Amino acid sequence: MTAPAAVRAAWGWDDDDHAIEPLSGGLINATYAVRRAGAPIAVVQRLHPIFAGEVNLDLEHVTAHLARAGLTTPRLIRTRAGAAWITDADRVWRALTWVDGVAHHAVTSPALAAAGGELVGRFHRAVAELSYDYAFARAGVHDTAAHLARLRERVEGGAVAEAVELGHDVLAAAAGLPPMPALPLRHCHGDLKISNLLFAADAPARGVCLVDLDTLGKQTLAFELGDAMRSWCNPRGEDAGAVGFDLGIFAAALGAWRDVVGDRIDAAERAAIVVGLETVCVELAARFTTDAFDDRYFGWDPARFPTRRAHNLVRARGQLALARAVRAARADALALVA
Repeated sequence: MTAPAAVRAAWGWDDDDHAIEPLSGGLINATYAVRRAGAPIAVVQRLHPIFAGEVNLDLEHVTAHLARAGLTTPRLIRTRAGAAWITDADRVWRALTWVDGVAHHAVTSPALAAAGGELVGRFHRAVAELSYDYAFARAGVHDTAAHLARLRERVEGGAVAEAVELGHDVLAAAAGLPPMPALPLRHCHGDLKISNLLFAADAPARGVCLVDLDTLGKQTLAFELGDAMRSWCNPRGEDAGAVGFDLGIFAAALGAWRDVVGDRIDAAERAAIVVGLETVCVELAARFTTDAFDDRYFGWDPARFPTRRAHNLVRARGQLALARAVRAARADALALVA
């Protein structure tokens, strides 16, 4: 499988010197490596329909700011005609510069967590000075009440028996969430799961750059870092039958992050990260369960699961178990961020 001819031609990659091959791992966008003489030179992506083409203007502006601040980052490659993206068969395609690095699908040590926290801290410190109005924004990304309402609708409809019981459990967990305080909106990456960070291939662990920049925008650090810790502090990953919340990884990651951002973030905003962590676990459990009913949104791994629905049920159970583990460790986590 490769990119369509129109996409290859738009960037001048339609000759025998270039090969375009799929890269695995993404849940939303289809991603391909562009290689010349076997060496990677760029990434080309087909964006999910939830993203309008204008998201590429945001990526271009923010990554230019990051580069000026001295951070390594993928940069948008405009077409030969100067376009920021093209549309082929009603889907948006764009190209980015290649950045060498290794992606991890789980945080295997406090050292890796600290390297990731330091990288995220450098990003947050750089964008703290950014003044920019985004051309594209995803509506209701962390509208927890709306996600729960959609799940409640599906549960009451009862169309998928296995998902109904799980849906009731998710809704019960949501009822025990602590209230989210009022917080400032900050420039954020928007999806800091560990696989969206690239690390150096050699030791010691060192963060290189953030990738998957379609989710850039303004939101609270409670959700930005809560979602990151949801991903990082469960070393078994989203698809495991058993989950755990690793306080050592939590402490290493947020300690390194705080060392970089310093006193820009006060104690109340740091404490809200713990609230955001538990909330986003429940929220994602609700989203995976909803897609177990709808069977249309999240990508899935056909090599490991018979259907998208089966994969989503495993993911939802894992996120619900993680939410319960975070709740049990809430007091310790709050003490660490304080």
